[in-house]
Amino acid sequence: MRALKYAAAATLLATAPLAAAQQLSIATGGTGGVYYPIGGGFAEMINNHIEGSTATAEVTGASVENMGLIMRGDADLALALADTVYQAYNGTGDFEGRQIEDTRALASVYPNAVQLVTLADSDIQSLEDLRGKRVSVGAPGSGTELNARALLEANGITYDDFRPQRLNFNETADAIRDGDIDAGFWSVGPPTSSILNLAATRDIRLVGFSEEEIDNAREVEPTFAAYELRAGMYDGMDEAVQTISIPNVLVVNADMDEELAYQLTKLLFENTDELIAVHPAANDTTVDFSIDSTPVPFHDGALRYYEEVGAEVQDHQRP
Repeated sequence: MRALKYAAAATLLATAPLAAAQQLSIATGGTGGVYYPIGGGFAEMINNHIEGSTATAEVTGASVENMGLIMRGDADLALALADTVYQAYNGTGDFEGRQIEDTRALASVYPNAVQLVTLADSDIQSLEDLRGKRVSVGAPGSGTELNARALLEANGITYDDFRPQRLNFNETADAIRDGDIDAGFWSVGPPTSSILNLAATRDIRLVGFSEEEIDNAREVEPTFAAYELRAGMYDGMDEAVQTISIPNVLVVNADMDEELAYQLTKLLFENTDELIAVHPAANDTTVDFSIDSTPVPFHDGALRYYEEVGAEVQDHQRP
């Protein structure tokens, strides 16, 4: 397998200092999601392994906001959903008229699963049952809202058909628990802390999607893929639930120093066990997943690492 070749080719992480000491900012998301612990874990790895650089994880509104931070130079690295990254790079969707051509990727880190949660005694059994209900579609400008809207509209449901609430992960969990909304969307690496905490206090149910609904969504957004949430992931979840997923991409600006981009990419893949210890979503942080999933060009420094380990980079992943 290619992964074995990568392992055989791996060398110890270079720790030679960069040209000048620098403080790196990593744009993540809300504290109730996966971006923040993953970003915080990677920041700690940078602090421990890359001499001359220190890093901190910043709480943000997630994907859409993060791309703007990268564009303006207000963040050095950012986590964002693949569809958001693709739209930003191509100037489509929410980024129409403000194309970010300097978007570059270091890696795709793990897949997000779109999770639709309601209380166990709710009458919501499908997407169609959301009509007329109070539903959180995610924080304003978040990847969750982009994914929720794409999924719903692909299946003939618009914001006019229900009462949308734009809440972050923790707010969504609290509102479901308190009966202020009927259901909520998460687009996040499972399992996520806010759903785990909700399931510990209330009986919940995750709403699955039909094969037709998934196919409709993939026609609209080709970066979607079918994904199964395993049984037992959350308290009371006795059966697997079929949903959709989308990769999360670690992005930088094209003007990042090539040596720094190389060291960051090397660090991510050769010390992955440290990130897995922070969150199990990092079990998917592999060279294979990154090459298979990243929808925009890699930074030159990242390309140098992939070529060093013998990865077969796709044409669209080269600047």
